[in-house]
Amino acid sequence: MILFFVVVLAALLFEYINGFHDAANAIATVISTRVLTPRQAITMAAFFNLTGALMGTAVASTIGKGIVDLKVVTMGAILCALIGAIVWNIITWLLGLPSSSSHALIGGLCGAAIASAHGDWSVLKWKVGLLPKVVIPMITSPIAGFIVGGLLMLLLFLLLHRQTPHFVHGLFGKLQLLSAAWMAHSHGTNDAQKTMGIISLALFTGTTSGAFVKLPPILHFLDTPEFKIPTWVITLCAATMAAGTAAGGWRIIRTLGHKMVKLQPVHGFAAETTAAVIIQAASTYGVPLSTTHVISASIMGVGAAKRFGGVRWGLVGRIVWAWVLTLPATGLIGYILARAIVEF
Repeated sequence: MILFFVVVLAALLFEYINGFHDAANAIATVISTRVLTPRQAITMAAFFNLTGALMGTAVASTIGKGIVDLKVVTMGAILCALIGAIVWNIITWLLGLPSSSSHALIGGLCGAAIASAHGDWSVLKWKVGLLPKVVIPMITSPIAGFIVGGLLMLLLFLLLHRQTPHFVHGLFGKLQLLSAAWMAHSHGTNDAQKTMGIISLALFTGTTSGAFVKLPPILHFLDTPEFKIPTWVITLCAATMAAGTAAGGWRIIRTLGHKMVKLQPVHGFAAETTAAVIIQAASTYGVPLSTTHVISASIMGVGAAKRFGGVRWGLVGRIVWAWVLTLPATGLIGYILARAIVEF
């Protein structure tokens, strides 16, 4: 029982870190273009992350029951998965690299599940979960962000090439408020749900393992004989992500909004709109997308359309390496920690 509450606290810590780690996803461009001040942008992102987090549970269900076989998941394995994700998020945050919190959590969960199953890789749901909803989108979503962002930027160039810079800046300074809000909302619909899925998985595991047999009456709401996403979990995770977002994430904001490519309001609008559309579509189908990958790639695409040489491709290479290493690194951490528990 105590272990369950430790898992919940770890999940909320992950959600809080996710909030400030991925705050840059929604607001880096709107800050770099000076449409909003950092304080205004963070306040806006926190609010719309909250509204997005309260919309639907498709992604939460994928994380909770669509990635690994529930029969091998223990409370200790869930805790190890969360620790692996938290450690990786902190490392990449300190380095200022916009890595994926989503893939960090999924990697940790996969590694911990394999350890709990004594090395049996068949406990991973490749055909129904990992391949169609994690691996393929991990490759296709950044490509889509890069291409669609670039094409949208070229279209805007064609439509606006006769307009004065003053008109373009003024128009897209206003439109970027809408695109940034939409980006923040779509981020909430996807990222906040991942922790909802983990806590719901812990509730289901605790019930089926008999850990909640002697619950006092006041805690009977924790009994979950079937996997479902309770309302209190949705609300708690939404509020925690909003609080984390409000804390900011300045290292990654600087990387995305200043270091990678110089942006103006029209570029910020194109990148945010592209990312928001892709993330919103993924959330509808329960795909735990990396919002970081999508917005980063969209910014790259917009920057390349503006001037290919204007993108700092060396920095982009470092970011891509962080993306590639996230799943195996967190999977290894989750496996080692869970294996240590099994041996102990």
